[in-house]
Amino acid sequence: MDEIRATLFSAGLRRLLVETLQDGEQVIWQGQPDGVVRMIMWRFLWWIGFPWLLLTAIAIRNGWVGQAAQPLVMLGVAMVAAPLVMLLHDLQTLYLITDRRTLILRTAWGRRTVSQTSFQAMDAVFEILDIGRGAGHLNFASGRSTRSPDTDYTGRYGFRCVRNAPRVRDILEGARAGTMQRPHAQKPAGPSGVATRDA
Repeated sequence: MDEIRATLFSAGLRRLLVETLQDGEQVIWQGQPDGVVRMIMWRFLWWIGFPWLLLTAIAIRNGWVGQAAQPLVMLGVAMVAAPLVMLLHDLQTLYLITDRRTLILRTAWGRRTVSQTSFQAMDAVFEILDIGRGAGHLNFASGRSTRSPDTDYTGRYGFRCVRNAPRVRDILEGARAGTMQRPHAQKPAGPSGVATRDA
């Protein structure tokens, strides 16, 4: 998971990464959210959505709902589609730890965004919330806007649904302390095979 998955979105993420890195900045670790784990977390929407659509179809066939049919169908489709939309969103997200900061890059739905957190702006202690299946949320800053997809309802901000969160926390702690070097990056980040932006 310490690399950009080869998907339709990977080329756009690599380009955004190359544009975002500062002169001389080194990527120590990179990874993506585990979209399958997030999708499984929200599978309860399927348990509701599929029966909802079935009951709506029966109601439409028997003429019980009339003009309310369209909104009922749309609500059912939204519940069924939501976990898949989350998976697509995660495939368009890249987490990075560099020797200067953390970065969350996104190219979701054609909108390129970069969210950065310097080591100085991070909390003294990093928090891990285990979500099962080998994944967890790694929170490293607090007091952020809850509108961000990378922030929970209390304002804790960080990498969501990241694989092997304790290892990523150790890498981040080492990077902040200045003791972590390049070997933790599994593959070169940029399309040219260079993980450092040259000055």
